[in-house]
Amino acid sequence: MGNSDSKLNFRKAVIQLTTKTQPVEATDDAFWDQFWADTATSVQDMFALVPSAEIRAVREESPSNLATLCYKAVEKLVQAADSGCASVKEQQIALSCSRLLTRILPYIFEDPDWRGFFWSTVPGAGRAGVDEGDDDGARPLAEFLLLAVADLLFCPNFTVQTHQRGGPETAEDVQSVDSCEHIWEAGVGFAQSPPLNYIYDLNRAELLKLLLTCFSEAMYLSPSPDQSVPNPWVSFFCSAHNRHALPLFTSLLNVVCAYDPVGYGIPYNHLLFSDYRESLVEHAVHILIVTLETDAAGHALDPSDSPSASDEQEITLFVNYLSRIHREEDFSFILKGLARLLTNPLTQTYLPNSTKKIQFNQELLVLFWKLCDFNKKFLFFVLKSSDVLDILVPILYYLNDARADQARVGLVHIGVFILLLLSGERNFGAHMLTCSSLFFHKIVTNGHQRLQPLFDCLLTVVVNVSPYLKSLSMVAANKLLHLLEAFSTPWFLFSTSQNHHLVFFLLEAFNNLIQYQFDGNYNLVYAINPRHCSGRRGHLRACRAPAPRRPFPWRAPARPYLLSLEHSKRASLPHPGIDKLTEKSQVSEDGTMISVQQADSPQTPSDHASDTESNSGKDPEDGLHTETESPRKRLSSTSSATPWVATPEWVLSWKVKLPLQTIMRLLQVLVPQVEKICIDKGLTDETEILKFLQHGTLVGLLPVPHPILIRKYQANAGTSMWFRTYMWGVVYLRNVDPPIWYDTDVRLFEIQRV
Repeated sequence: MGNSDSKLNFRKAVIQLTTKTQPVEATDDAFWDQFWADTATSVQDMFALVPSAEIRAVREESPSNLATLCYKAVEKLVQAADSGCASVKEQQIALSCSRLLTRILPYIFEDPDWRGFFWSTVPGAGRAGVDEGDDDGARPLAEFLLLAVADLLFCPNFTVQTHQRGGPETAEDVQSVDSCEHIWEAGVGFAQSPPLNYIYDLNRAELLKLLLTCFSEAMYLSPSPDQSVPNPWVSFFCSAHNRHALPLFTSLLNVVCAYDPVGYGIPYNHLLFSDYRESLVEHAVHILIVTLETDAAGHALDPSDSPSASDEQEITLFVNYLSRIHREEDFSFILKGLARLLTNPLTQTYLPNSTKKIQFNQELLVLFWKLCDFNKKFLFFVLKSSDVLDILVPILYYLNDARADQARVGLVHIGVFILLLLSGERNFGAHMLTCSSLFFHKIVTNGHQRLQPLFDCLLTVVVNVSPYLKSLSMVAANKLLHLLEAFSTPWFLFSTSQNHHLVFFLLEAFNNLIQYQFDGNYNLVYAINPRHCSGRRGHLRACRAPAPRRPFPWRAPARPYLLSLEHSKRASLPHPGIDKLTEKSQVSEDGTMISVQQADSPQTPSDHASDTESNSGKDPEDGLHTETESPRKRLSSTSSATPWVATPEWVLSWKVKLPLQTIMRLLQVLVPQVEKICIDKGLTDETEILKFLQHGTLVGLLPVPHPILIRKYQANAGTSMWFRTYMWGVVYLRNVDPPIWYDTDVRLFEIQRV
């Protein structure tokens, strides 16, 4: 009964706020305390009792009342942080204010006139070390809010265990507390594992929810690849102004990597007991991926380098901390934790639905991406560790499982991007060998039409690992040959001006497999026989323009892709092409990587012809990296106002330089030998032929091997914008209880209800 009365009183206060025609004075504590005095209001109640229409009505009709409400809520949070939340009532008031701000903030962000409200200064409030009488030193309301939340996240007896044996700590003790001693979980930089306390986990999750809402201003800005203005909320929170930055980063990372959703493995335990840590882990990984975002200038850091003053302003402390992790025991802890969580959805038991399955695998992939991108030592540790298969297998599983699901196309993109990043290192090829059949058979060659925008990324991965694949299966070899046959048909080649680059990718991969791993790839050599190859060779050598009238059946949709879990989210920016995603590196004789300089001026398609000789030591795809037209344009050119038309000159410019010399020489030498053996021995079984090829050699007969060229991922404005859109889209869809951003005017992407 009392709970119903408190909700009724809270609802009356909301109605009073929307109906008052005159501004309510900030000194009217009796009125304002109605919004946080009744501490029985849960976060779900807050969203139900404060409708979106009424928030907008107050914003438009009584702006001073909305401003005062925000001021008073932040004031209560600051008071709670200063007092240390000594009593249960103070703790409940802090949670109520946190829930109220979580509800209101998205409607502040959606209005451009209100977006800077929290960055307006509070009179009489000075920054640390600045004279409070100086107006320039006044502290914005947002800074008060962020610092108060940071303090509350390390408040003894509220979010962390107190180390004091006596009564509650005094305010002076709270202000001087060393939060590095109160890290939430053992792991990186902290050896002690605090006892689990579900109340602390719930309180931390509430505050992290508010923090994530503060950071979500990025959702309400229109997407732009040239947008380099950092998120002010993230920049301040992850700066030296926040004395808890290091322990909070460590706490978030350790909580995520130490989480074990299965626990002791008792069947159906997740149905019998509530797992309060799961919500905390999910919010922790959201905060991590949001705070680790950088602009286009962001790049992996070397811990041995000292960033300049200008770099420190652009790079948040969280990115700096992540880049400086270097101990192998820390790397092992992170890798094992992420592998355990990513493998969780693959776990199968004899009892159906007996094991708990996590749902935030996309966020984990983004976190793994950022770990590898910002910390090259971690990337090298991953590639040399046998545990990399525990990461690689789930990624391939997700790609195979989601390739035909339009709602999960973003998951496919991030998975392919990770493979592209890993394939830029030569050690990755050995690990890829274990999963090569799954990769080639299910993902590359049997991929759904929605994978078409990723064809060049997928084939770049194939090219990068091809010099190190020692034994392709017969299935994988035949699938690659079938793919070459599909890409070399005239109706595909002449559909757009860029499709022929895919043929160059495949031929480069074949040349690498033959020249560097001939002994083990006898299945591929067997597949490349006159019966298989004559048709393709005829297509490539006899193709003529113009293109047939029959349209390319795998035409990409003119609209951007959809990404959805429960709603349909249309991202407003497709991912960048392979020319923007990679830079070229050459493998030297000692195994080291040497960067290959790009051309200074753009090349025309005719210029590309002079750079595609397979034995010249140059990249067969130089034209792809230097043309001003994005490779992605080939996906929409068929629907453009002026369709592109192939010309004989254009066909000749690249056809005469197809790198077929190695394959032709292979056929010239081996075909007569195989035919002679078949005639002499009367062979009709392919097993004997495979044995002959397995023990054969072409040393000295093939053209001189070309240098191994690796296309390494490089950050740029386009990829940064894609990751920002994808990351916030996932965060939007995962936060549905309560639906923080539902029914707000999000601009970073479009929402469609289905």
